[in-house]
Order: sequence, then structure tokens, then C-alpha cells
Amino acid sequence: MTSAAVRSRQPTLAGTRVVEQGTFITGPCAAMMLADLGADVIKIESPDGDPYRSYQGEQYSPHFQAYNRNKRSLSLDMYIQNFRPGTAERLGAGVARLHSLNPRLIYCSISGFGPDGPYADRPSYDSVAQALSGFLSVVVDYRRPQFLGPALADAITGLYAAHGILGALVARGRTGRGCHVEVSMLEAMAHFAVEPFAAFFALHQTPTSADRPRLAQAYILRTADERLIAIHLSSLEKFWQGLVQALEAPELARDPRFATRAGRIEEYEALRIELDAHFSRRTLDEWMHRLEAHDVPHAPVNRIDEVVHDPQVEHLGVIVPVEAPHGAARAVRPAVRFDGVRAEAVSAAPLLDEHGRAIRAALARGEPWPGPERG
Repeated sequence: MTSAAVRSRQPTLAGTRVVEQGTFITGPCAAMMLADLGADVIKIESPDGDPYRSYQGEQYSPHFQAYNRNKRSLSLDMYIQNFRPGTAERLGAGVARLHSLNPRLIYCSISGFGPDGPYADRPSYDSVAQALSGFLSVVVDYRRPQFLGPALADAITGLYAAHGILGALVARGRTGRGCHVEVSMLEAMAHFAVEPFAAFFALHQTPTSADRPRLAQAYILRTADERLIAIHLSSLEKFWQGLVQALEAPELARDPRFATRAGRIEEYEALRIELDAHFSRRTLDEWMHRLEAHDVPHAPVNRIDEVVHDPQVEHLGVIVPVEAPHGAARAVRPAVRFDGVRAEAVSAAPLLDEHGRAIRAALARGEPWPGPERG
């Protein structure tokens, strides 16, 4: 592995090869997590490429770049049109056949609703999994329901898949045998919503999207310069007292509605209106200074362009260069460090079949596939 490749990935999975046959987000996200840890990921694509390549901009969309860094691309005409349960078996690439060829193989299957059952053959996307799993019900505002934000179910399912694969790698280290790792978007998102499910089973009340901010005493407030700031008071009384001092509003402390945490939870909307009125009188910078002085948990609601220049983000080296970029020159590095060492760069997402010639030539010579060095 070249020194550049070492800088772009963590070495913990060095020597592990991953063959990815994924499109869009979920499978590619799982493989990217493993690539970030040092695995050699070969992305198998149809001659037309992963459809996410052309999601917004020809064959190298920013969406594709996001989930396919640190990989190599090999184009094969496999006539795969989707990845619903049963497709791999029909093509002779199912888990039973491949395990008979290589008992050490860890084979990961990702589906929308699981391998069987009444929904198994349905198409599934991010929004569908969020809705069916119950997750959407605890984040959407029923007064004005609309989808907001990134593709959470796709990415979260990818994280769960990578989690399962890592567990299987540990087990293989003990037993010498691979296994079949399975995860569905429905199961991943239901598990991700484990807290509201736990509340339902314990309290016999159906959670709503209003529960978490009320219980956590979390607020998003608008400042005088039309910026947004988030505060999180949690359950510690000192944070409420610090907020009252930062606001210079002793009348709030004297208000019987807000005298206890239970009261503030019950009167969440009334308190939010009061806080809105106070925060509208000063700028974001002024509030940041005041809240920090009184040790109140807070943060500006940063836009993406502001995150890039945030002092703590810059200190942590969160934004790193992309080596040999075909598109964006910078990216967010992997989040995990090992023994204090963090990735200093990432490798660019591959062009379609960028590494096909080298891989095919090695196979024709009867050699192992070449390693992940670029070029």
C-alpha cells in the first residue's frame, strides 16, 4: 500500500478484501465504512455504472462521491436490475454457493424488508423505511408533515451492515469460518428508534415527535440577526439556573409554571414563547458569549459552509483533502481515531471501471487482484 493510501484510510482492516455489489446509498455506505478502516473495496458496477453516479451531474455526482471514496471500480455486465431478495441466488451468486467455494467468506445481504414475509418483494427506499419503522413518527411535525434532511435510513442501514460485518470478522478470527450477515432497512430503523419503543413498552403510551424536545428541554431559537441557536438544558437544574442568569430574566425563575423541571416539561410551549421573545433581542454572537459564560449547553445552528470554518472542526482536522480528485477536492474524514491517529486524507471515489484493466490483467495472469494503490 502506498504512503498516500495509508494516509487516506485507517489500517485496522488492512488485508481484508470487500466485493461490493451495491447501488445508491445503503450498500455503498456499508462498504465505505469498511474502506475507511483500511479494507480493499472493489466496487462492482454494471456497464452503465451505479445509478447514483448520475443522480445530479453526469457520471460523477457529489452524492456518488460521498459514499464511494477509498474504493476501486470494476465494471461487469451482470444484468442485475435490482437487489431484492432472491436476485443473487438466481444469478448463481447466492450465499450457499459462494460459501461452498469459500467457507471463510463473510457475505452481507441488505434488503428493504428482510428476506421473506409479506413485504419482501416490495421496492424500498429511504423514505419508505423511515415511515414503516416508526422512526418518522417521532421526528415529523404532524401539524405540517414533510420530509426534511438527508437520507437517514439509507445511511443508518449501511452503518448497521458494517457493524454486522465487523462482528462477523471477529467471529471468523475465532472459528475460521465466515457467515451470512443480513440486515434490512426496516429492522435497522426500528432498532435506531429503540428509545421510543422502550418508552412505549414501559409506559404504554405512543411516543410522538414532541416528546424528546420536551423531556430534554431542547429548544431552537431565533436571534436578533435572524440566526438560529440550539440549547439543551437536560435534567440538571444548574443549566436552567444558568440560562435564567444569561437571560437576565429573574421573572422566569419566579414564574410558578417554570419552577420545576416537571413544570417546564408540562409548559414547554409557553416557555418556548418566552425564550423566543428573549432571544430575539440580541445577536447570535452575544448569546453565544452569554451562554458560554454561564455554562449553558448551546451551539449555533451552523450551515454546512459554516461548519467547514468552525474553530473546533478546524482543530480536529475534520475536513481533509481528497487525493487525486475527479470532483470535490475536500471531504469529511472518517470519524474514528485509533491510538490517536486519524485519517489525513481520503481517496477519490473511482471513475467507472477505473481499476478494471489492472484487476482483469492480474486475474488473467492467475495472480491475486492487485492491492489498493491508486493509478
